[in-house]
Amino acid sequence: MAEKKSGPSFDAIMRDLQARKFAPVYVLMGDESYYIDRITDYITENVLSPEERDFNQMVLFGADTTAAQIADMARRYPMMSEYQVVVVKEAQNLRNLEPIEKYLEKPVKSTILVLCHKNGVLDRRKKIFAKAQAVGVVFESRKLYDRELPPFIENYLKRKNAAIDPKATQMIADHIGADLNRLTSELEKVLISLPESNRRVTPEVVEREIEVSKDFNAFELRDAIVNRNVFKANQIIKYFDSNPKAGSIYSFLPLLFSYFQNLMIAYYAPKKQDADAVAKFLDLRNSWAARDYLTGMRNYSGNKTLQIIDKLREIDAKSKGLDNPGTDAANLMKELIFFILH
Repeated sequence: MAEKKSGPSFDAIMRDLQARKFAPVYVLMGDESYYIDRITDYITENVLSPEERDFNQMVLFGADTTAAQIADMARRYPMMSEYQVVVVKEAQNLRNLEPIEKYLEKPVKSTILVLCHKNGVLDRRKKIFAKAQAVGVVFESRKLYDRELPPFIENYLKRKNAAIDPKATQMIADHIGADLNRLTSELEKVLISLPESNRRVTPEVVEREIEVSKDFNAFELRDAIVNRNVFKANQIIKYFDSNPKAGSIYSFLPLLFSYFQNLMIAYYAPKKQDADAVAKFLDLRNSWAARDYLTGMRNYSGNKTLQIIDKLREIDAKSKGLDNPGTDAANLMKELIFFILH
């Protein structure tokens, strides 16, 4: 079987755009709108000067136009400008892509055609996919996994000349999740609050600006469970019960499942008492991240870990209404925590 060709990364595309190395076509597709919007915004704001945009930049919507009209526009030449830009938003609504496929056989070098295909991807078996890949850029913008959120947060702030504490990173990731547009909006709010003399985001800053309790959140609950701190875990659950917006079973179930799944894998590490070895075995970023797994192996046997994973699956199903006659989320949360800690 032929190896699937991977497309360019977001960073690689942005480097080329900033260097004014433009492709004749960009097919931007996927479930994560953040990267699609960032690339599109950069093209519409930077390729042409404000004076050139009136006659040389068109923004269309897939539901309101046809592939034939788009192809005709793309074949035009710019007026008193080096380039013309044609952006098609919601391109997933286009039907009969044959005119664009034909255009891509010989695209106009002075046209930059951008097709924004959100909430899914183009069928890779279609001719347009191969033709766009041959002459331009095809980029898939996928949702980030939970484990990818902390590096995203750290790198985003680093580019803005700010740093962040590990606990603050996890607080933000757990509270907001993988909605990158919302996540970056909250990070910008945090950045505005930082004084020039101290560009470091602490748990206290997160608590103040994003309204996440530094003491009662999913990260602290995970920490209490890792250390088998029954009193602290029950305090947090009680706080969640009184403040549903602060945390719920839906926010910490994935966090706990990921932890105990990795803990089970950690038992098979060749040197399971060595933080560096465990970090490498679990593909963690550093030995600091492995400490929780060393602690977990001291506090939970392999057999208990398997039982917890089964219980997590059971509670997840019940939280979605399967085999659950009427237990609400709050009581499911209490049932799960009691099972894990006892």
